[in-house]
Amino acid sequence: MPKLKTHSGAKKRFKINKNGLVKRAHAYKSHILTKKNTKRKRGLRKAAYADKTNVMAVKALLPNK
Repeated sequence: MPKLKTHSGAKKRFKINKNGLVKRAHAYKSHILTKKNTKRKRGLRKAAYADKTNVMAVKALLPNK
């Protein structure tokens, strides 16, 4: 059986903590920032956790984590 490869896009976007939660960044923080208010942009800086419906899919992309 060949080795399982880590999905290179997923390893840049997600981290798995020791409790098994998948940490992710918020979307909508890369461009067109002038029309977004400061409070919204500040909230987008903070990390979030992936929804439980997506956790198994993310963990399948990161087999060595």
